[in-house]
Amino acid sequence: MTSDPTTGPDVGTDLDLPVSTRVVFGRGTLDRLGRLAAPLGGHALLVCGRSAMRRHGYLDRAVAALTAAGVAVTVFDRASANPRSDEIDEAVALARSNSCDLVVGLGGGSAIDAAKAVAVTAGADTVRDLIGLTLPVSGAALPIVAVPTTSGSGSEVTKGAIVTDVVRNFKSGIRGDDVAPRIAVVDPDLTEPLPTALAVESGFDALAHAVEGAVAVRATEQSRAYSRRALTLIRDNFPRIAGGTADPQVREDMALAALLGGVNVATVSTCLPHRLQQAMGAVPRIEVSHGQGLALLYPAWLRSAYPHAQDAFDAVADALGHRDVGRAVQSVIETGGLGGTLADRGFTGRDIDTFVAGISGNLDNDPHPAVDTDLARNLYQDSLG
Repeated sequence: MTSDPTTGPDVGTDLDLPVSTRVVFGRGTLDRLGRLAAPLGGHALLVCGRSAMRRHGYLDRAVAALTAAGVAVTVFDRASANPRSDEIDEAVALARSNSCDLVVGLGGGSAIDAAKAVAVTAGADTVRDLIGLTLPVSGAALPIVAVPTTSGSGSEVTKGAIVTDVVRNFKSGIRGDDVAPRIAVVDPDLTEPLPTALAVESGFDALAHAVEGAVAVRATEQSRAYSRRALTLIRDNFPRIAGGTADPQVREDMALAALLGGVNVATVSTCLPHRLQQAMGAVPRIEVSHGQGLALLYPAWLRSAYPHAQDAFDAVADALGHRDVGRAVQSVIETGGLGGTLADRGFTGRDIDTFVAGISGNLDNDPHPAVDTDLARNLYQDSLG
């Protein structure tokens, strides 16, 4: 059974989406994990964070579902909020020593990115050799099943994994077809225990994907339709998330918005804010989540980019219920308590050179026609306050 993602899914159905990942969406689908994963491998390395998945019972449920389907499980539960190269290499060694032939990522975007990085490092000496590269298809990569527990990153369907090389202090993506999960199990119920702050940061990440999927150079009629649907879902549900009053339907709507944003990342990619935020990882003394970092950078970027794609940005504003895109996004930032400047987070002018030196990835997808180091420097300076 398939469902039209622009009108909303039936519970527990396969969604018809323009990505290579099979997406199974619906409440309670975590318990189908074993049956879905079993055709891909017999021994799974399950990658998750240090405590939340165990505390909420999701790790036990995932292991039970896998073992009931005949899949052996080895758990790596030391993935950080921003995946680190040393952790990935440790997980790869664990997978090799246990002859794992499948990787399951359970958690937020970082846990899923960690799982994806482990899967493609199976045939390499260290993940550090892959960071910043687009990889060719390799028979050595392990299949991936992604089970998101936040609604934001869309990592369950994208072809990238963001990892920090802790030797070089270099944060960038590993990209390629092998990085895309074979299956995504999207169970909106898994977002229920999310702390409000994390739910809000994830929600802004979903909004950024929707905005950029509408205004990017490579945007298409389809990506703009997905963006509009995601933006209206965020408009209607983000205040409930921020107020801590989300009900099951709100969680389902936000999960769908995040998924559609992820599809846009997979098909048309992102714009300059994502490159700028990733480069902030080059200053390890300050830990800022991806969603919060984007919120700090977005006002300056919107002011800079708007003149170069006015119609597309006006359509974004309209979907959010405003006439001005800057005010529309600022309203979301204020509703979520995500406002402030880079200086408020402890960054200084001395960090800007480090940020600029750490920028990597695609720079020609932004609506601004002249993305260069001067523009990046100016946007960081503007965001510093």
